[in-house]
Amino acid sequence: QVQLVESGGGFVQAGGSLRLSCAASGRAFSTYTMGWFRQAPGEEREFVAGINWRGDSTLYENSVKGRFAISRDNAKNTVYLQMNSLKPEDTAVYYCAADVGRMVVPALALRDYDYWGQGTQVTVSS
Repeated sequence: QVQLVESGGGFVQAGGSLRLSCAASGRAFSTYTMGWFRQAPGEEREFVAGINWRGDSTLYENSVKGRFAISRDNAKNTVYLQMNSLKPEDTAVYYCAADVGRMVVPALALRDYDYWGQGTQVTVSS
């Protein structure tokens, strides 16, 4: 079992920055990959970024490449999503997720992730 708790969401103007955190507990954090997803009102939940167990392999959705950065601190059992140059279309509820069946390469598909946090709202005004 893995428990995930996100924090760091909020309201920001376009062009601003936020850093999301996701604290994990339960199963040994350094043994699985992590991902961030988001869901806007009326939309499907979509992949944003993923990171492998060691933090040396990352994946990003095309629209966030160069603006968002995923990282992890295994000593703190925490994964981060640094979001810069935010746009109104980044407005969504952001979820972190754990894929306990994978270590080396993060997955993109929602169905590959086993545990989810409760989500944190990010609102970007124009």
